[in-house]
Parts: sequence; C-alpha cells; structure tokens
Amino acid sequence: MTHRLSRRLAHLKQSAEAGMTTAEYAVGTLAACAFAAVLMVVVKSGPVKSALAKVITAALGTGT
Repeated sequence: MTHRLSRRLAHLKQSAEAGMTTAEYAVGTLAACAFAAVLMVVVKSGPVKSALAKVITAALGTGT
C-alpha cells in the first residue's frame, strides 16, 4: 500500500511540474510578442526610422 501511494505521489508531482513548464512557455511567448509589438512601434516612429535609414544608406554607400 505504501509503495502504491508513493508511486502515486511521484506521478502527481511530475504532472504538476509538466503543467508549470507549459505555463512558463506561454508566459514567455506572450512577453516576447509584447516586446516585439513595442519594438515595432519604436522602430516605425519618425526619428528612429530616419536614423535607421541614414545608417543603412551610409552602410550601402548610396547616399547623396
């Protein structure tokens, strides 16, 4: 009986950890998407867009 209970407890612990891992991946994915959205807003802003265009133009050597 004790062996069966300890096996059941080990199974429950393992199941709980698997669920936490999935939840952690979900939170990490949401955080990455939110960061990407903020980064897109910043990159599309006027001053940053202009600065990036200058850097790319200088790197390619196609400036006026």
